[in-house]
Formats: sequence, structure tokens, C-alpha cells
Amino acid sequence: MKLSSIMTGGIESVRPQATLAEAAKKMASQDIGSLPVCAEPRKVVGIITDRDITVRAVARGMDPNHTRVEEVMTREVLSCSSDAEVEQACELMEQRQVRRLLVTGEDDSPVGIVSLGDIALCLRESQSGEVLKKVSEPD
Repeated sequence: MKLSSIMTGGIESVRPQATLAEAAKKMASQDIGSLPVCAEPRKVVGIITDRDITVRAVARGMDPNHTRVEEVMTREVLSCSSDAEVEQACELMEQRQVRRLLVTGEDDSPVGIVSLGDIALCLRESQSGEVLKKVSEPD
């Protein structure tokens, strides 16, 4: 099965100069936990997650109305092509112990996000449980 069939598509992106409050509002409006950060139209320079906002910023006393996305975003973005098989995404998530991957189109622009939840819904229970176990294992 291809990632394009299980990913959350139609996602927006956020600019590095946007505030954390702006990013959080976009996440809330789309009911998602991460957004690609794009410097130019569709050129990914990072990813911001709800965890980045809470742990890297709010828990440290940073004001979400004044702190910029680029100050707390994750710069190393893991991604898979929308044409990739779900199993490839599972392997990458297991190896790198991440719960979300950016899904890219032919021109490497972001087209969606795939999460462990998306994978759990499409794979048999034993497969999704194994992925979750490997992602969650301590180093």
C-alpha cells in the first residue's frame, strides 16, 4: 500500500518567522500535531510539532506570541515519497524512532504527514504494535 493512500493530505505549512501561536492555531484548525516549515514556497527547512512548542518553548518560559518557529523547530526533517510503500515508512520510523514523517511529492514539496496512528489504522494489529514497540524503545 502506498503512503499517499493513508497520509493526512492537504496540509498547510508555516514560515520560519511565524510565531508559535500562529503555528499552534494552524495545527488546531487542521487537527494535526505537526507542520512543515517552509522558507520559500514549498521549500522545507524544518518541521514544528506540538511537542516542540510545549517542551522546547512553553515549558522553558518562552512566550508563544513572540517566539518564532525557527527558534524551536526540528531542523532535520525525515520524509518519504508519497509513492513509497507503507512498509518503507515503518522501517524509517523504527530506525529513527519517530512518530511522524513528512510525505513529499515528485518535486520534494510537502504533500502530507503520516503518523503512527495512520499506520495503525491500515496495518494488521500485530504489525502496527511492532512498529510502535520499535519506535518507543529507548536507545
